[in-house]
Amino acid sequence: MLDTENAITVKNLHKSFRLPHEQHSGVKQSILGLFKRNRQKGYETQHVLKGIDFEIKKGEFFGIIGRNGSGKSTLLKTLAGIYTPDKGEVKINGSLVPFIELGVGFNPELTGRENIFLNGALLGFSKSEMQEMYNDIVVFAELEKFMDQRLKNYSSGMQVRLAFSIAIRADADILLLDEVLAVGDEAFQRKCFQYFAQLKKNKKTVILVTHSMDNVTRFCDRALMLEDGKIIEQGSVKAVAERYIQLNADDIDQKVYQGSTKPGRTVNKFADVDVFLSDKNGKQKRVFRNKPEDEVINIKATFSIKQDIAEESFCSITIKNANGEGIARFGSESIDKSEIAYKLRKGDEISLNSEIQNIFGEGDYSVAISLKSIDRSESYIDLEDKASFSVAGLGRSTGGFMLRPHNKTTIERVP
Repeated sequence: MLDTENAITVKNLHKSFRLPHEQHSGVKQSILGLFKRNRQKGYETQHVLKGIDFEIKKGEFFGIIGRNGSGKSTLLKTLAGIYTPDKGEVKINGSLVPFIELGVGFNPELTGRENIFLNGALLGFSKSEMQEMYNDIVVFAELEKFMDQRLKNYSSGMQVRLAFSIAIRADADILLLDEVLAVGDEAFQRKCFQYFAQLKKNKKTVILVTHSMDNVTRFCDRALMLEDGKIIEQGSVKAVAERYIQLNADDIDQKVYQGSTKPGRTVNKFADVDVFLSDKNGKQKRVFRNKPEDEVINIKATFSIKQDIAEESFCSITIKNANGEGIARFGSESIDKSEIAYKLRKGDEISLNSEIQNIFGEGDYSVAISLKSIDRSESYIDLEDKASFSVAGLGRSTGGFMLRPHNKTTIERVP
């Protein structure tokens, strides 16, 4: 492909920063530092971008994703010309407007109205052009009542909305969009996304940096993923998004094995409670994906009884969505009557095991555990967020009606 067909061409891009080992704020500290043992001198070099290569076609909506510290911001600022590469080259074919640090040049002592004209001048607009656009800017930002207030009295979200509303008036061949643009309430976010959709329809070249896989799959034609300053996946949006989801999920699962996110034992005067989450192979997990081993979510709640409970009792597991709404419940009272743990005695141990079909939408869920009398008059254990898990995968949603998942629930009682 000829370079003239590309909006951006990046070849063997390297960027590093020098981080001082020790800083002195005065002459006295500098002199005292001479007598310190093992005093470190000089700088440490932090390599942020390590040989980046990619091309973006004209009219392409291109996604850049990566976890915190992967090098996304440095890459964006290098594309924008804010940073100079140490090695390699960046070719920009057309005019480029970066929406990275919106509001640069705003004066907090000036009013919103005055800052519109100030920021417009920095973008190259004349006063008459800004006068023509003024009403559209204010209406889009939803700040009609605040334009005569000083900017220092605006919230951070109001400032970004105003800056965004001004910046989108710039007519450029290439736009660099940071995810910080999706600010404000749901209505304003819809405006932002409608703007993205219009850019795509108009065949503008757009680079979108985001953590949202929904936005990547919704808008982007292609994407790349950065990790530790290198491109580890590039091309298909689906492949890049799945790689990102898998990498994050693997890290969370690894923390589970290290014990940092294990639910742990809850101590109660009636019983000690443990909860264990695993896949169908018995592997402990907190993140379940669109994979064969994750077709089933196993939840095991174990109650170690510490004192006699005279009333007939039952235990249950309730799964709640991110809004705290119960979406699935499984209890021992739904099992054959002969298997219910009746009058529990000190030293008894009962385990409620639920093998649940994973038909949950992508999102975060919590697990509530309870132990109650069969007539519901007494609540011995009532744990709202005893454990949590996440479901990750493309083409799934937390919204809408969800069928009750197929479930196999059993109870074990050890005298």
